[in-house]
Amino acid sequence: MLLDTPICDFDWQAPDFTLNDAHGVAHNLSDYLGKDAVLIAFICNHCPYVQRIAAAFAADTATLAARGIQTLAIMSNDYHEHPDDSPPEMIKFASANGFDFPYLIDEDQKVGRAYGAVCTPDFFGFNKNGGLQYRGRFIDPKSGVHELLDAMIQISDTGEGPRTQMPSMGCSIKWTN
Repeated sequence: MLLDTPICDFDWQAPDFTLNDAHGVAHNLSDYLGKDAVLIAFICNHCPYVQRIAAAFAADTATLAARGIQTLAIMSNDYHEHPDDSPPEMIKFASANGFDFPYLIDEDQKVGRAYGAVCTPDFFGFNKNGGLQYRGRFIDPKSGVHELLDAMIQISDTGEGPRTQMPSMGCSIKWTN
């Protein structure tokens, strides 16, 4: 089912979390905040919207990393019902697309619910204080402008995101029943 994300709730505070990546390494959001802007992306392997942007997303996040902006990707789908999103498949997908950031498993879906994530991809751009500044799309399909990249650089430089944002759209998160 195709869904759009809600509009940005500016300065909403990022709930802290600790999640493991597909290799079993724990990552805590608080370890990433305080230095610079942080991008949290709810994605999954099997979503055609994510598949379409995966390589460009990896390139943009590498550009962000070079500026000190961290990215954490979270997979909140019920991978027991959708095995294409299982941890071994996450490792393959990340490798095939050149992901150079943690790709985390939200197995109990508490983080996805706490953030109000609705679709894949769903992007949350936070300033260094953990205040939400961007909840929008990856790219403008008409102009080709990488809106997420530009927004994250702006957040890093000023602490504030653009006031005009277009929602991201994608496949619904596959919640457990």
